Formats: sequence, structure tokens, C-alpha cells
Amino acid sequence: MQIEKTVLDGVFVLTPARHGDARGFFSESWNARRMEEAGLVYDFVQDNHSVSAQAGTVRGLHYQSPPHAQAKLVRCGRGALYDVAVDFRAGSATYGQWVGVELSQDNGRQLMIPAGFLHGFVTRVPDTEIIYKCTDYYAPDCDGAVRWDDPDIGIDWGLGARPAVLSDKDAAAPLFADVPSPFHAGDAP
Repeated sequence: MQIEKTVLDGVFVLTPARHGDARGFFSESWNARRMEEAGLVYDFVQDNHSVSAQAGTVRGLHYQSPPHAQAKLVRCGRGALYDVAVDFRAGSATYGQWVGVELSQDNGRQLMIPAGFLHGFVTRVPDTEIIYKCTDYYAPDCDGAVRWDDPDIGIDWGLGARPAVLSDKDAAAPLFADVPSPFHAGDAP
């Protein structure tokens, strides 16, 4: 497993080794013992799986606030997507900054996003599957969102002139500056 730091503290790109032959490949996408040796200790309790039918589908920017904050390990099972994490920890030196990573069935990369970060993605091709592990259960009363195209964050989603395909929730999400962060610098990543 290759583990790369990003510019955001606690956000890592994980690239599992793939063992392939004429049948396809095998890959170990998560191994708690190996991750613990690398200092990444997470107790995942829920797996989520979604499919986006259209290229240009944006989901996010989402978070789940304490006491049910979630860290996520995100990967692409089929297709391709651009996955984004935004530092949402008030008082952090990188508050409001973001990192984006291409995840695809071909590159096998994963993004480890700790609690305290906003998460979102845009699909690059039709019928893209996203699969992610979470460290806490979904709690509707802790569910939150920030507007995906907020100019103060300035994420380049790579859509060009194509309009994003959005849920009503994401289209109506408030701006970053209008959402008081429930996370603080120094909270455990």
C-alpha cells in the first residue's frame, strides 16, 4: 500500500497494490494492521455505495457534525470521479483550503478524509460507482452541507461549461461563510 500525504493535515491518498493476471486483478483495499503501522487508526462501522448515472454529477460538499462526525475512506469501484476534501476545522492553518484527487477503477486510488472536513465529488463518466467506509453511522440530525460552487472555496470541478447534475439539497446548500463550523483545529484528525 502506497500512502501519500496531501497539503491538508490528516488527508491521505492510499494506493493499494494490485495483483493481476488474465482474469483481472486482486487488491486489498483496507488492512487495519497495515494502516495502524502507518499511523492511520480508524474504526469503520458503515460502508456506503452509490452510483451516479450521468457524468458531471456533483455530490457534496457534505459533513456530519459531532457527536456523529465521520472520517471516510473513499474509492471508485467503476468509472472515474474527482474527489474533494475541504478543511472545515475552525482555527486550522488550512481552514477553507481544499485538495482534489482523481479516483478511478483504473488507478485504484483512495482518499482518506478525517472528520472535520467537507467531502464532495464530481463524476467524470456515466455510471460511476463510489464506495466509502465511515467511522460513524449516518445521523440525519447531524447531516450538513456547504455549497459545492462557493467562490470563497474556489474548487475547480473540471466541468467547463457543462452544468452540474445536483440534488435539491446540494443546489440549496448555504455558502461556506454562512455555516459555523462544528469542528476546531486540534480536534483529532
